[in-house]
Amino acid sequence: MKKRILTLITTLLVVMLAMAGCSQKEKLVKDREGNDFKVPKKINRIVSTAPSNTEILVELGLADKLVAVDKYSADIPGLPKNIKLIDFSNPDPEAIVSLNPDMIIASGHNKTGKSEDPFKVVKDAGISVAYIPSSDSIKGIYDDIMFISDITGTQDKGKKIVDNMKAQVEEVEKIGKSIKGKKKVYFEIGPAPNLYSFGNKTFLNEMIELVGGENIFKDQDGWISPSAESIIEKNPDVIITNVNYVPDAVKEIKNREGWQNIAAIKNGQVYLVDANTTSRPSQNITKALKQMAEYINPDAYAKQK
Repeated sequence: MKKRILTLITTLLVVMLAMAGCSQKEKLVKDREGNDFKVPKKINRIVSTAPSNTEILVELGLADKLVAVDKYSADIPGLPKNIKLIDFSNPDPEAIVSLNPDMIIASGHNKTGKSEDPFKVVKDAGISVAYIPSSDSIKGIYDDIMFISDITGTQDKGKKIVDNMKAQVEEVEKIGKSIKGKKKVYFEIGPAPNLYSFGNKTFLNEMIELVGGENIFKDQDGWISPSAESIIEKNPDVIITNVNYVPDAVKEIKNREGWQNIAAIKNGQVYLVDANTTSRPSQNITKALKQMAEYINPDAYAKQK
């Protein structure tokens, strides 16, 4: 009898372990876009299709698992030497499959201008693809980091990164809340003649508010193309640009016809901020937040330097 009971218990344990193994293999979660995503049992080879995701993966200590990244990630410190760079505006599915990745961390930007999923062929080949749309809030960035850490088994590191970010944001926000007489801010991410900026429901707008400023286009939503006349009329106290592909973005703004009477230009309050940290929704936005704070309200944030 005892032998039969032991046999039964052993059989049950084997079945339970097998079921656990299958469950682990077939674990399904929702990616940040809401699609079903199968988490691979083992993750040794990762492809990242956007700089923000690459920065997060490197910070999580997963740089050695990256086998390919997008071409805009090339300047990110910590990447393996000679890592394959791919143009994901027109990705080659066969080339991606040949890398034998366990998963692809994709961006919502990869779908821009496309009628169907650019990674359909890759998915059909059995490779897991998780989409992460560009987050429009700082909380969204926290959630992106935790999602990537969850699916890569680096939850403790992810939590540490997010906790560190929250502490820095709270420190800046505390000072920002004490500032009276908010300065009006125009943030330019696209130069003349095709001006480009943003309104509400963007993480950059949130950052301006955190440091005690007021976005002159806060009454609009998302990414916008304002007219020069609207900027002149709103008369910002501070102008910030992250345009790094013209010879001297600050000088170009100061010399624009009809802009000489804008308060920011009259008072010399036109600044260039780092393009990467202000455009990539990753843990590095805290660096941009501090830089913006010093430019918008230098007296209030002088002690943070």
